[in-house]
Amino acid sequence: MTRIQHPPPTSSKITLLAGLVAAVLVTIGVVWWSHTQDAKVAPKTQPDEFPVPSDAQLHHKLTAEQYHVTRENGTETAFHNPHWDNHKPGIYVDIITNEPLFSSLDKFDAGTGFPSFTKPIAPEHVVEKVDNSFNMVRTEVRGKKSDSHLGHVFGDGPPPTNRRYSVNSAALRFVPAEKLREEGFLEFLPLFLQPAAPPANSHDVT
Repeated sequence: MTRIQHPPPTSSKITLLAGLVAAVLVTIGVVWWSHTQDAKVAPKTQPDEFPVPSDAQLHHKLTAEQYHVTRENGTETAFHNPHWDNHKPGIYVDIITNEPLFSSLDKFDAGTGFPSFTKPIAPEHVVEKVDNSFNMVRTEVRGKKSDSHLGHVFGDGPPPTNRRYSVNSAALRFVPAEKLREEGFLEFLPLFLQPAAPPANSHDVT
């Protein structure tokens, strides 16, 4: 009768220890790989890496409408632009330099056919100037780094700011919340991990 040989207790302990060490090494490897990926992805689209292109380059990069709005202080057609009725969570960045400008959390329906916001997401990237064109006195909003014409700001918005930033879609690029990590806007990701307040409604004159 053949006797079954059982491995000695020390052999089982060594096997278990080796398995635990391997699991720890795998975990460390995964964490390290994730960190290096974040390090590679996060900064790749930050504004500092986007110098303002020359006028000739902008003619090639932008559509005719985008160039007209951003460089010739134009105004796009109301209700016929990509962002006026966009209700997805995310941020709106400068079409030229990728600077973060506005958030969907501050967006509201002003009834004008243009994207409207109660405040910028990063005020340091927005400049306000007096605009005396068309025999009116208005406050123009421009991108600080790109010097792009964005739109105008009015004092008839909803609380809490009572301001309405009426912005041209042609001056903006929308980054969905699920793409913020990939595009390097990690600092704004926590904003979309909590319930958003319902959008306010207002009516105005552009």
